[in-house]
This record gives sequence, structure tokens and C-alpha cells, in this order.
Amino acid sequence: MFRSILNFYRVSKARPCSFASPDEQRKKMTYYKWSTFLSATLGYGMYYVCRLSLNVVKKPIVEEGVFSETELGIIGSVLFFTYAIGKFTNGFLADRSNINRFMSTGLLVTALVNLCLGFVNSFILFAVLWGISGWFQSMGAASCVVGLSRWFDDKERGSFYGFWSASHNIGEALTFIIVASVVSAWGWRYGFWGAGMVGIVGALIVWQFFHDNPQSKGLPSVNKPKEKKVMTETETADYNKAQKQVLLMPAIWVLALSSAFMYISRYAVNSWGVFYLEAQKGYSTLDASFIISINSVCGIVGTVLSGFVSDKLFGGKRNAPALIFGLLNVLALCLFLLVPGTHLWIDTLAMVLFGLSIGVLLCFLGGLMAVDIAPRNASGAALGVVGIASYVGAGVQDVMSGVLIEGHKSMVNGVEVYDFTAINWFWIGAAVLSVLCALMVWNAKAPKE
Repeated sequence: MFRSILNFYRVSKARPCSFASPDEQRKKMTYYKWSTFLSATLGYGMYYVCRLSLNVVKKPIVEEGVFSETELGIIGSVLFFTYAIGKFTNGFLADRSNINRFMSTGLLVTALVNLCLGFVNSFILFAVLWGISGWFQSMGAASCVVGLSRWFDDKERGSFYGFWSASHNIGEALTFIIVASVVSAWGWRYGFWGAGMVGIVGALIVWQFFHDNPQSKGLPSVNKPKEKKVMTETETADYNKAQKQVLLMPAIWVLALSSAFMYISRYAVNSWGVFYLEAQKGYSTLDASFIISINSVCGIVGTVLSGFVSDKLFGGKRNAPALIFGLLNVLALCLFLLVPGTHLWIDTLAMVLFGLSIGVLLCFLGGLMAVDIAPRNASGAALGVVGIASYVGAGVQDVMSGVLIEGHKSMVNGVEVYDFTAINWFWIGAAVLSVLCALMVWNAKAPKE
């Protein structure tokens, strides 16, 4: 049975070329490229719909007494921790897999988990299922990156990768609009069922249009195979030395810490922003979700412009734009959290600024600055350190936010009233610490080779 599973997920075998003419071959190649790119972008966006469904339904769940704020924080953190582990393991597995089947499986399982969660009232079972979803969630990004590598050559891959990177923002926006509409109309359980149905549709799209590799379609590889050579003991030692050097570089760990603090502020808004707007400012679930969705849309702009900002305006330097957008992130959170009363235009402006700043910071603090100062043959190790730290930060945030929100809740005339003062400073403080950590490595440079 185990061998059958391995064979099912094994990379597709090459098929002989059967095209009548070079022109027909080019047309087929173009079709499969665009099919793979578009299905990867849409499919990964639907992964996010299944991942963020919990964030829209927290307030209704608390109001019905199903789970407390602390329990929801713990449940949310479980996904981040299993996702962090999964990103590491599934990255290796995707390289060796039929990515069509690999990505379809991940999306199908996380969709089925969402369907099951609509029936669950047990805290332990809910946390276990959400953790399982986290691990399968990590199959999405790995499959997409491998797919782009297999179907696009070096000259065009960067452009397509940049547009694909906006897929998580698309998924966030869809979640805060579609799932919120379903929850507002029928209740929180339908939110999970709705997200599950979106995931199943996404799995079918991926299965039909996300292709494994050109050779499996009778097409030539887009990347010319490099001359194979056995890695010498000296080269192996060089890689080991470089990776060890990354682990011993204080600047890498400071950047990882900076990214972790940034992820606290990022997922504070994505995980608890709807809850905050409902509980503190009196918005409906639909209105609160619409406001939070604005940051997802603006995040697309920030991500796309990040390379232009650093390369064209700052001569390739990342430290100055990281400082500027880090401070912009702090300003956005202050507008969102510290301005009293309900002001739609201020909350909207805050989410515009937050989305733009986080979009840029995800690129810089989330990996690019670490890659810049790491040895050339240890970029993966640098990204791994930053990635794991980031999602650990996100997980810690969910637990701490849940504890602080519940710990500062009181009953006034039979109505639950929240004091978000501690939460405000926790979220804003994390954004400030992220800026300070980034400043500590302002002049950091890659070690001499």
C-alpha cells in the first residue's frame, strides 16, 4: 500500500512528442504554461480561504459559548505551528512529487477539514483538525513554486512569480468577503461549510488545469539540464560551512526576530481584526470583514511594488525602505487601534496603509534582506531560519491575543464589554520592535567569500 501511495505521487513519466509541427508545439506549450500559472494563482488563493475561515467566525463562536477567546487563540496557533513544520518537510517532498496530485491533495484535505469543523463542538477535536489542516496547507506554496520552476525559464519566472505572490492577498480578500457574507446570512457553521465548498471547487480546478511538467505532456523541458557532476567532498564541506555560518550570524537571527514581530502585527489584524471591529467599534460581521479585506487588496500593490521601490528608488538597498514601511505599519496600527469611536474613513485608511506596508515588509523582512547578507550557497538556510521564526511569532501572537482579550473582558449590565488596552500595546509594540530589530542590522553585509 505504501508503495502504491509513493507511485501515485511520483513525478510523471515523460511522453513522446507527438505534435505535427513546431507551431502546434509552441501553442500547446503556451496553453499549458498559462493553465498552470492561472490555476496555481487561483488554487493557492482558495487555500487561503480554507486557512482564514476561522478568523471570520470568532465573534459568533464566542457569543454562542462554543469556545472562549483563549481557546480560539490556542486553536489558531496550532495551525501556525504545524504549518511552519510542514513548510520545511513539504518543500522537500514537492521537489520529488507529481505536483498536480500533491497540490490537489493538500487543498482537498483542508477543504474536508473545514466541512468537518462545521459539526464540531469539542475543543480538543477542533484543535487537532485545525492542526491537520495547517500541515496540508503547507503543500500549496511548495507545489506552486515547483510548478513555476518546471514550466517557466529563468528569464520569465521572476515576473510570473511576482504575480503569483499576490494570490494569498486574493485569497484573504475572498475570505473576508465571501465567507463573511455566508456567516452574516446563515451563521458561523455555514462559514466553514462555505469555505470547504470553495476548497473542493479549487481542488477540482487544480486537478484539471495545474500540470506536473512539460515532459509529461510530450513537450521539451523549458530548463536546459545542467551538466551533472558529483559533488566533491570539498564542495560538500563548503555548503556545510556556509549553512553553519548562517546559523552563527547574529544579523540573520536579528532579522528573523524582526520578521517574527512583523508577523505578530500582520496576523493580529488578519486573525483578530474582524473580532476587534465587532467587539470594540460595533461593526457587523460583514462590514468588519469588508474593512479588513481592504488591507489584503492593498497588500497586492505593496508586494508588486516592493522590488521597484528598493531597486529604482534606493539603488537596491533594503534597509531604508524597510524602515519607512516599518514606521508606516506602526502608524497604520495606531490609527486602527488608538483612535476612539467608529470612523469608517479612518479605519479604511488604516487598512490601506497597513496593507501597503505589510506587502513590502513581507518581501524584505520575510526573506530578501536575509538572503542579501547570507553566503550565496546558503540562501535556503537563511530563508528557513526567517520562515520558521515568522510562523512561530504568528502562533505565539494567536495564543497571547486570545488570553489578553479574554482576560480583559467584563460584564456590564449583562453585556460583555472588552478592554483592548493591553491588546493595543501588544500589537503596536510588536510592530515597533520589528522596526528596532531591522535598524540593528542597518549596515550588515554578506561575509567575504
